[in-house]
Amino acid sequence: MTPATLPPYAKGEPGPDSHRFTVAAVARRLGIAPATLRTWDRRYGLGPTGHTAGRHRRFTEADVDRLQVMRRLTREGVPPAQAAVLSAATVPGTAPVPVQARSRSGGGRVVSLPGGSPDVRGLARAAMSLDAATVTSAIRRSLREHGVAATWHGLVGPVLRGVGERWEATGQGVEVEHLLAECVLVAVRSTPLPEPRRTPQVLLACAPDDYHALPLHVLAAALAERGIATRNLGGAVPRDALAGAVRRVGPAVLFLWSSMRVTGDPAQLADVPVTAPAASILLGGAGWWLENLPARVSYIRDVPHAVEQVEHRLGL
Repeated sequence: MTPATLPPYAKGEPGPDSHRFTVAAVARRLGIAPATLRTWDRRYGLGPTGHTAGRHRRFTEADVDRLQVMRRLTREGVPPAQAAVLSAATVPGTAPVPVQARSRSGGGRVVSLPGGSPDVRGLARAAMSLDAATVTSAIRRSLREHGVAATWHGLVGPVLRGVGERWEATGQGVEVEHLLAECVLVAVRSTPLPEPRRTPQVLLACAPDDYHALPLHVLAAALAERGIATRNLGGAVPRDALAGAVRRVGPAVLFLWSSMRVTGDPAQLADVPVTAPAASILLGGAGWWLENLPARVSYIRDVPHAVEQVEHRLGL
């Protein structure tokens, strides 16, 4: 199922008679952050048509079609300013977007980090300079002093979000995101962790076609801090391969990650075999459709929540 065919599901989304959608509903439908929609509106004029100042923003089906084209083109590497023009030109009934009047250069090597601490801003500067040694050293130091979860959410996360928003706005910075991810992996793997107290009972994997496996490595390290061993299958695990692994291992807990709406269809959970005893299934990431989840499935908000739920299900 593609973003164009995703069913409306968000609470508060207008029904078929109104044909108008909220910012949150459109963001979920496209698999992007609401802040990205606001950036595209501010910079490229890709906001809701017929919007009146002082009233809530509501998108029409034509608006959503245009945004879907924008999303596809930027994911294919087209600079956002050019993608905005193309998206307006390829969707009938939409006017050309005044890109020149609304676009900005992206601020050179600056990453927007509102409220960021000195450590966060220092990490961002090193990352934007592609200074891998400094980035890795800063992450290692934070891991030693604060632990995995605090480092991920308080240091690395804000920089990754800032870099991602910069890419959405300018089409630049993919290399920075890649360097950050590699530095996180190096730092996590080189930081001493406690020996596990028991054999691995937790299986980690990404949904099919989702290659964003970094959160799995972070969660594995956070669990290792608590003496919990894991088996990490990594990114883009096909359904049949995941089913085979569950049958072979018989985990007590299965954690599945999906960062993109096109990979997070919960229907795929029907392929996960029921072992004896049945594995608890935990879902993480913004890609999952959260309506009508099966009874043995729970959604996880963040790394601390994941650790808490894994410990609970393991009886620790």
